[in-house]
Amino acid sequence: MGTIDMRTLGSGCVLASEPMAGVASATLAVALPLGSGRDPEKKLGASAMLEEMLARGAGDRSSKELADALDMAGVHRQVSAGARTITMSFTTIGSRIDELLPLVGDMVRRPRLDDPDVEPTRELCMQSLAGLADDPAGMASLDAKARHFPVPLDRTGYGTAEGLAACDRHTLAEHYAAHALPEGTVIAAAGAIEVDALARSLDDVLGDWAGTAAPDALGQGGPRGYAHREDDSNQTHIVLYHDAPPEPDDDSVLERLATSVLSGGMAARLFTEVREKRGLCYSVQASYRPDKEFGVGSAYVGTTPQRAQESLDVLVAELNRINTPAGAVTAEELDRARVGLTSRVVFAGESPAARTGAMIADIRRLGRARTLEELTERIARVTLDDLNSYLARRSLGGLTIQTVGPAPLTPPVSLRRPAITN
Repeated sequence: MGTIDMRTLGSGCVLASEPMAGVASATLAVALPLGSGRDPEKKLGASAMLEEMLARGAGDRSSKELADALDMAGVHRQVSAGARTITMSFTTIGSRIDELLPLVGDMVRRPRLDDPDVEPTRELCMQSLAGLADDPAGMASLDAKARHFPVPLDRTGYGTAEGLAACDRHTLAEHYAAHALPEGTVIAAAGAIEVDALARSLDDVLGDWAGTAAPDALGQGGPRGYAHREDDSNQTHIVLYHDAPPEPDDDSVLERLATSVLSGGMAARLFTEVREKRGLCYSVQASYRPDKEFGVGSAYVGTTPQRAQESLDVLVAELNRINTPAGAVTAEELDRARVGLTSRVVFAGESPAARTGAMIADIRRLGRARTLEELTERIARVTLDDLNSYLARRSLGGLTIQTVGPAPLTPPVSLRRPAITN
């Protein structure tokens, strides 16, 4: 486990670097402040199209020439668009990173966004959007997100048919130039790297790049409550969202452990109570997604229409029971959750690609990157009293429940008002 060097480059980008002993590969990731939350209101889907087009040529290289150059440098690459960022990730042999950096500089500063690539890209994005009709579980999650998350993070990320149709080459180039700016961009590198040399090379390839991205601006959250989307199938999908601590809150590690007690394997409570004891579902899980300003806990159940109502009832009961004396976490449950959570942190820490992702997330949420030692030590420090004291004061807040299936369900008493039909 190494140490993390953080510095600001001449352009204003933040660079976090973590050399890793015994690793021959290196990963460099660039997170640009350009996610779906910044898409123009009438052009939702701009970030989805940029995700595809940023790898289609840069600088003097056409799409094929850029792909060939990256292949010659042995680079595995990925461009992914999220709600707050578009991230370019590159992994190669550490000794060849100098071949990679000029290509990265061109992709960041001089993407071609050629007009002939716009229509094929739009078609791909339209197909992805249309494909949601064949993914009822994914649709349930997106429906719940739209009613739970604050604006503009409530967007799907796929855009809309109208928004995609409105995006032309000029729109995409103008949008990229307005938001892909160095002050607001985070770069992370991990693996077989030399920190000072990397920083100097990045300063060279980024040159006189300048500008400051506007800060994220969050609006109100959605209406929450219960809603149902009719789907004539033999399955019912249930998604539940609830409030949870933001990442900077000291309670975030306690929420992670509580989530692991609920959904950390075959001995976890939700698997045991919803699936094993009652045979109500084929899939059940819970997760926790902390952000800078807020956190969201979620749960999912996939089941049959005949067992959907009981599945929802038991799910909600278990999410509430863990907050009561009768459902207090046991020492055995905490030990199992601690081992599982620590293992996931350490396993991820052995991958340069995972470390760059974790450092970027930390910097955007906390303003600094945490080492593996800091993460694992914080997990180890939690006592049983700490966890149960937190759960005793924990509130799920206003729930958001979304179902997709043949018929609506009866929501918990607190949500019982006429069901919304999507």
